[in-house]
Amino acid sequence: YVSGLPKAMGQKEMEQLFSQYGRIITSRILVDQVTGVSRGVGFIRFDKRVEAEEAVRGLHGQKPLGAAEPITVKFANSPGQKSGGALLSLCPSARRYGALHHPPQLGHPWEWGHPPRRWGLAGVGLGAPGTGWCIFVYNLAPEADESVLWQLFGPFGAVTNVKVIRDFATNKCKGFGFVTMTNYEEAAMAIASLNGYRLGDRVLQVSFKTSKQHKA
Repeated sequence: YVSGLPKAMGQKEMEQLFSQYGRIITSRILVDQVTGVSRGVGFIRFDKRVEAEEAVRGLHGQKPLGAAEPITVKFANSPGQKSGGALLSLCPSARRYGALHHPPQLGHPWEWGHPPRRWGLAGVGLGAPGTGWCIFVYNLAPEADESVLWQLFGPFGAVTNVKVIRDFATNKCKGFGFVTMTNYEEAAMAIASLNGYRLGDRVLQVSFKTSKQHKA
């Protein structure tokens, strides 16, 4: 995960910057859906983890040519990330959340750091598992499942829970779901990047959950 990239830097230039550390499998720069201008955020997937570690050590905090500020380079979704105590004070009551997802045909250029853990209803509305920032995702396909949500939001930071809301009778997605992330800045970046994102033949609507939105 790379942020703070110069807006003028394209995918090719980003790859050149990182290629000194190893073989790059895939890369991507997030762009504004309307203007096409870079959001200054990118993802790089290396062939080997050790190469990615070298890139993080070598480039984090550096200022590439044309950059006004140092760039942030880190693993997209570190399995070691835990909910910090400070986050609990930001979200004292974990509201009910669902979680979501979309057709698995989506080919994402990254691999996810850890397998999804317990996304049953344990803890819904009760506290710890749902503590964090709840994100509402709308316009999912009927076949959407939790794995798509993990894939969409995982690159932006620590995701603690995802849930697709399903029709009780058919078990098909009702078109929406929820994602819980522990860090506000990462959640805000995910929303800014994924709201308006085209998934299959649908355009997603992504926002912080409000009390008026659907209940699980």
